[in-house]
Amino acid sequence: MPDVVVNTEQAQAWNGPEGSHWAENQDRWNAVNEGFNEPLLDAAGLTPETAGDHRVLDLGCGSGQTTRLAALRAPHGHALGLDLSGPMLATARERAAHEGIANIAFAQGDAQVHRFEPGAFDAAVSRFGVMFFADPAAAFGNIGRALRPGGRLAFVCPADAALNDWVAAMASLRDTLPADGSPGDFGRPGLPGMFSLAAPDRIHEVLTAAGFTGVDINQVQAYGTWGHGAEDAAEFLLGTGPGRHLLEQVDASTRARARHALADHLRRHQAADADRAVRLRSAAWLVAADRPAHPRQAAQDPDGSTVA
Repeated sequence: MPDVVVNTEQAQAWNGPEGSHWAENQDRWNAVNEGFNEPLLDAAGLTPETAGDHRVLDLGCGSGQTTRLAALRAPHGHALGLDLSGPMLATARERAAHEGIANIAFAQGDAQVHRFEPGAFDAAVSRFGVMFFADPAAAFGNIGRALRPGGRLAFVCPADAALNDWVAAMASLRDTLPADGSPGDFGRPGLPGMFSLAAPDRIHEVLTAAGFTGVDINQVQAYGTWGHGAEDAAEFLLGTGPGRHLLEQVDASTRARARHALADHLRRHQAADADRAVRLRSAAWLVAADRPAHPRQAAQDPDGSTVA
């Protein structure tokens, strides 16, 4: 485990069944989220023309796909992936070594308190890794100090739950599984959890409190493949943390009914070809912000944000 962790609840989850599930299913999770990779890296300024020697920090890197992509966009630079999860970091290191990517490293740590070298990075990115901070302002403040003056932060985080097809799929189980902790009620803006940054005003508030300027927030949507066949996709969804939590509260016959009901719901998203891919829409906020080039800039120009 990392030397210092303050986000202990998340550390326990991501070093337990949830982290193991993500590590074992990294290719499937990447297939779910791959539509956000290019917009994220572009928003961070990691283009082949400009980022050749950039030093990049990937926050909540998981099994390291975005870290590897960042390293490839900065062939003369370096990419560091940071995550709480030992199981996912082990997978990340194995995959980077297998792909022969040398300008990359991974570290286990809590972004809220990790001792980054001040100004060590040109850019920081995160694909669905910033929603679980126990103290977002402290975490983003620490990240800001890790960026050089004029450095760039970009991340994607879930937008309104109602715009995400996987939430609707899980909510279809309301009549089958317990109402307590219903999957249709995941998280509320402002509270730690998957949808803690679903409100743009909250994102702006947190980032400006952490000293970032030029906050730019745009909604992006992408379709990801959640399985091949409705039954396969249902099994995958029920193997996630929210799915396991719900199934643990019921007996075997109810679990079987839940699997059947979820597969019925997902069948409407199943392709008619031989691949039978189940593709669901995910909606996210694509956020970019800058660390001020001069210390007094944040005080002089605290806003300048846009939301689309």
